[in-house]
Amino acid sequence: MQHGKYRFIVGFLALPLGLYALFVIWPFIQSIYYSFTDWTGLSPEFKTVGFDNYTKMFHDDVFWKSLQHSLLFAVLLPVVTISLALFLSFMINVGGRRRRGGPAITGVRGSSFYKIVYFFPQVLSIAIVALLFAFAYNPDSGAINSVLRGVGLDSLQPLWLGDPNLALWCVMAVLVWSTVGFFVVLFSAGMASIPADLYEAALLDGAGRASTFFRITLPLLWDTVQSGWVYMGILALGAESFAVVQIMTTGPGGPDYSTTVLVLYVYQKAFRDGQAAYATTIGVALLVVTLLFAAVVMRLGRRERLEF
Repeated sequence: MQHGKYRFIVGFLALPLGLYALFVIWPFIQSIYYSFTDWTGLSPEFKTVGFDNYTKMFHDDVFWKSLQHSLLFAVLLPVVTISLALFLSFMINVGGRRRRGGPAITGVRGSSFYKIVYFFPQVLSIAIVALLFAFAYNPDSGAINSVLRGVGLDSLQPLWLGDPNLALWCVMAVLVWSTVGFFVVLFSAGMASIPADLYEAALLDGAGRASTFFRITLPLLWDTVQSGWVYMGILALGAESFAVVQIMTTGPGGPDYSTTVLVLYVYQKAFRDGQAAYATTIGVALLVVTLLFAAVVMRLGRRERLEF
């Protein structure tokens, strides 16, 4: 069985690794190189400018504001989304009342239906979700303010996306709504694999639902939670936040740069302002932030693996 093992492994890995290097690693290397030039993105001619783009970035107030927003997304969105998903999936799988003649641990009635409902936003394109909520947040004809007027709260009708103090939180709410269903299904699958004997033994020992969750469910799901945390942080720093901010907000990124995030700023500098080299510089900063985020989560979340 050992004969030709390494040739077999290399034969299977050569093509995937080559494609990964060509389409993932090489673009990163190119971006780092272009960040030291004055390339506009259109002209084939450019020259090396050293660290001028990085100096410009460190003195760019919009960059620091967008970095602050991206870090806020990376910290708060995973906390809110994963906490809400854990609660909902725990209630779906373990939160039901004991039925006569049934097992001691059971989910709520209609749990399969709830999983479909929670997962439904994942079926929709993020662009469609952003458009729907943009209409809902409309201060004049939107559904939210219409409901407020209908219940007699005419004085409480914010501008939502037009208010610099509320716009970022409105965008974050949309991202939570659109992604929580995926993690509900993910965590539900993990909880379904936990033996019911563990829960029944805990109940016999007098443990409540909260103790059961923190002492049994969460430790056994920790690897899944940690992976979901990294995945959600990357979404918050990348494509999901870009699509929602680009479609929903005025400017986009407004008002007064109150919703600008790093990935949107990269797009604007490259395709709106014709500063591709400076855009790649900001992209390098975004790459560093993403790698640091993943490293911190993996380091802080490291714990002894539990098996059952």
